[in-house]
Amino acid sequence: MTTVEKYLKPEVIRQISRLDLRAQFIVKGFLQGLHASPFHGFSVEFSEHRKYTAGDDPKDIDWLAYAKTDRYYVKKFEAETNITGYLAMDLSASMDYSYEQELSKFEYATCLAAALCYLMVLQKDPVGLVTFGERIVDSLAPRSNRRQIGNILSLLAKLKPRDKTDIANSLTQLAAMLKHSSLVMVFSDLLTDPEPVLAALRRLRHGGHDVIVFHILDAAETAFPFEGLVELRDPETGDKLEVDADGYRADYLQEIKNFRDHFTRECRQSGIDYVPLDTSMQFDRALMEYLVNRRTHG
Repeated sequence: MTTVEKYLKPEVIRQISRLDLRAQFIVKGFLQGLHASPFHGFSVEFSEHRKYTAGDDPKDIDWLAYAKTDRYYVKKFEAETNITGYLAMDLSASMDYSYEQELSKFEYATCLAAALCYLMVLQKDPVGLVTFGERIVDSLAPRSNRRQIGNILSLLAKLKPRDKTDIANSLTQLAAMLKHSSLVMVFSDLLTDPEPVLAALRRLRHGGHDVIVFHILDAAETAFPFEGLVELRDPETGDKLEVDADGYRADYLQEIKNFRDHFTRECRQSGIDYVPLDTSMQFDRALMEYLVNRRTHG
């Protein structure tokens, strides 16, 4: 089985295609980093237009659009419509974790990244990839041709998360690499001190970039299904801790809730999209819900 087939199996392609058909309009807005659509329910054929404003050249008015809508629109230039995307993948050892789920957190992130890459290329938007541990490890320059899907997936399939992680340092490095306003999609379990990470995310946002954080946890990390005495091990340090799962569960679940709530609150205040996921969620549905929410609340 080729790399691309592994992550874009026929049923996954069908899910993504269906997602694309159901949400072309939403996805269009999502990919252009629009928090509120200027099209107000017009069909997707007007997605390459924007309203005529003072200072625009009247020669650019699209009279066909005017005939259909009774409003003045101008065609957008390519530079205005295309957004450059970067998939930023966490290679920390903890991303390799899976408990009774078909996909590890990293594999789940790869499926999600494949779907977003596929959608961006479909829109002719350039998309690139960076992977990071304590610093940026791999970097693929953004391209908008179909081969880029294969390039990105081939690289991801070769990788096995094994690094220690410094998310904040890696995102700061990424911010220094970006020359133009971009859409930065971060895939991580965020299992580190949140404050430096939030500071780095804010720096990206203040640099004029759209930022989406896909916070991916294993289903066991969100539900804590363990019973009796269990040994918990930190995959990066190797430290072990034995706990009584039944006595520990309530405190653990509260901690996870607090952790996600903190990210939700801080990201919202900074205009960053935060998407909490776990590996039991069908990723196309997770993506669709996110797109719909972004469209509704953006």
